[in-house]
Amino acid sequence: MVELVGDERLDYLLAEQMRIIQSPSVFSFSLDAVLLSKFVSVPIQKGKIVDLCSGNGVIPLLLSTRTKGKIIGVEIQERLFNMAERSIRYNKLEEQISMRHSDIKEIAKEIGYSKYDVVTCNPPYFPTPSQEEINKNEHFAIARHEILCSLEDVVQTSSKLLRQGGKAAFVHRPGRLMDILSSMRANRIEPKRIQFVYPKPGKEANMLLIEGIKDGSPDLKVLPPLFVYDGQEYTPEVKRILYGEE
Repeated sequence: MVELVGDERLDYLLAEQMRIIQSPSVFSFSLDAVLLSKFVSVPIQKGKIVDLCSGNGVIPLLLSTRTKGKIIGVEIQERLFNMAERSIRYNKLEEQISMRHSDIKEIAKEIGYSKYDVVTCNPPYFPTPSQEEINKNEHFAIARHEILCSLEDVVQTSSKLLRQGGKAAFVHRPGRLMDILSSMRANRIEPKRIQFVYPKPGKEANMLLIEGIKDGSPDLKVLPPLFVYDGQEYTPEVKRILYGEE
């Protein structure tokens, strides 16, 4: 059994393979986190992985289905950190996944520099909001806006954590592409793979997935586009990602 607090609920992850604690009063995971967890290259048998801005722990939970490596999730909001810890216990993954209640800007000092194989992050996408937006719901504001960490903080921390040859993967908005590329290169993470995600054919991309290698050589591959919907339904590719369906 799992202890649920207040308005929390227990949702399914990956069809019925896993469960995760969520709440309507704090930021819930969305498709971008799932896509990132499938896009990133991870070692299958071993390795050390860090997920920054983990929220309720969705990416560490999903990554645990693809790797036997040790995973550390980092989340600054205590409510979300607590939800993530309880979801990890519910799924009996304490031996593989651990959470840190910490600021990503300080985490390299706490867990060590240049020793991790993979770093992932689904960061806040938007500039700092108005005070009114913050007052409406602080949890949502922090998850969506660069209040407690910026894109530069995310990339810089990723570089500090990664060993030479380690990989960093991010999901973000296409409008920040040049900021992402310039920040990655400035922090010794060479962009190697990028994929644009489109809501459906004929629409502009509204998401991008990007992976780089610390001190890698220049050679950026642009992967085929990923379309989320085909008419009213998920495309076969997205169904495979979400449910394992063929």
